[in-house]
Amino acid sequence: MKRVGIDVGGTNTDAVLLDGERVVAAVKTPTTADVTSGITRALADLLAAAPTAARVDAVMIGTTHFTNAVVQRRGLTRIAAVRIGLPASASLPPFVDWPDDLAELVRGEVVMLEGGHEYDGRPIVPFDAAGMRAAARRFREAGVTSVAVASVFSPLDPSCEEQAAAILAEECPDTAVTLSHRLGRIGLLERENVTLLNACLLDLARKTARAFIDALRASGIVAPLYLTQNDGTVMLAEVAEQYPVYSFASGPTNSMRGAAFLSRLADALVVDVGGTTTDVGALRHGFPREANNVVEVGGVRTLFRMPDLLSLGLGGGSLVTLDPLSIGPLSVGYRLTTESRVFGGTTLTATDVGVAAGLLDLGDRHRVADLPGPLVRRAVQRIGAIVEEAVDRVKTEAGDVPLVVVGGGAFLVPERLAGVSSVVGVEHQAVANAVGAAIAQVSGEVDQIFQALPREEAIARASRIAADRAVTAGAARDTLRTVEVEDLPLAYLPGNSLRVRVRVVGEIAAGGP
Repeated sequence: MKRVGIDVGGTNTDAVLLDGERVVAAVKTPTTADVTSGITRALADLLAAAPTAARVDAVMIGTTHFTNAVVQRRGLTRIAAVRIGLPASASLPPFVDWPDDLAELVRGEVVMLEGGHEYDGRPIVPFDAAGMRAAARRFREAGVTSVAVASVFSPLDPSCEEQAAAILAEECPDTAVTLSHRLGRIGLLERENVTLLNACLLDLARKTARAFIDALRASGIVAPLYLTQNDGTVMLAEVAEQYPVYSFASGPTNSMRGAAFLSRLADALVVDVGGTTTDVGALRHGFPREANNVVEVGGVRTLFRMPDLLSLGLGGGSLVTLDPLSIGPLSVGYRLTTESRVFGGTTLTATDVGVAAGLLDLGDRHRVADLPGPLVRRAVQRIGAIVEEAVDRVKTEAGDVPLVVVGGGAFLVPERLAGVSSVVGVEHQAVANAVGAAIAQVSGEVDQIFQALPREEAIARASRIAADRAVTAGAARDTLRTVEVEDLPLAYLPGNSLRVRVRVVGEIAAGGP
């Protein structure tokens, strides 16, 4: 199977062509401000290097577009928020813990209704269907295009959210609806926050996915388009349009999957050094270790599926001052090839320091020949110390472990680090993120509480749900395999309650589902 993988980073847009497990061609181009033209350019360069890229089975794109939209407060839609849980939860309304500037940008009408469930599954009070219908009619009259719905303990019983969605579909059928139980986990505010973020990104997600499709057509490539997710898998573009939050942190996740593929190591630490940031994470069974605590995105607390990563403001484009010594966190980003000294600019970057220290041969070495040797060595040592500290923070084992180094700024990582058994360099390490996108499989996941069922039946039911979700996302059913099963008895709930989490992965279906 031939596949094209593309990863859009803050500095570079990388593209690779894979034929089976062989990297046929790889290109790296600067990311553009509008993202899409950078993809078009990368595809043009890839087709020039390998004309067979025009005939592929699938194209996978990883992008930081949606994370950047939240962080930079741009491209977001004003939304309506529906909280189902009165008379409980009234003191902490939706958006209560959001940064003021972001809340003011996206917060529309906030509706709080009676309903929801207790921790043991009992209804708090009956769902206020009349209040929901009245609110839906107001949304239609106001021209609301996106609504986020969150109900108390909906992962235990989603019936209130599903009733709300049915009413919204009747009263304002053109309005997009995001339900919290399909995204987050137990913990109302964090789950609701993920739902609100997803709702305000839906319009941008549609525009972005369609722009990517247009870029493919302009390049003459006819193949199903998939977008990468933050668990190392992909979803069909039309499915991913509904869940843009799943792309958060998908860039470093792609790099980690690419590192596992290129190094043939399923369990290792990974350092991905880009032009703007360095991400450090851990591989478990070939996939990124998942975070089990709250993760902030743009200042918003969330609790849903995210990789366990440590991000540093260190990269090839990081600004450097030698006296007094300072490195990052600001970066020239995609302007590296015009602003750094080795490329004729006037800004001293980590890449310039690497060239001056003899760590790589790039640009014009004579442009950094005037840098004092002792100061350059101090800068290199400081960079090494920063990476070493980050690796130590991510490690969970007492002994030494292998460390796979990828990314265009991999030259910044020393050959020896404390707590590391070996620093592993790999072929095509500069485009490992695009390789990770190209090899990605399709996943389906369920995290749900089952009551009054034997353990085996609860797990079997969860497995069927996860498998169906994977097929909907574009997987071939006959290739599905279960990669993760967790079950946790909940002693505080009645009826032999069991929380079950199942994840399955499979190969993409030929030509899409």
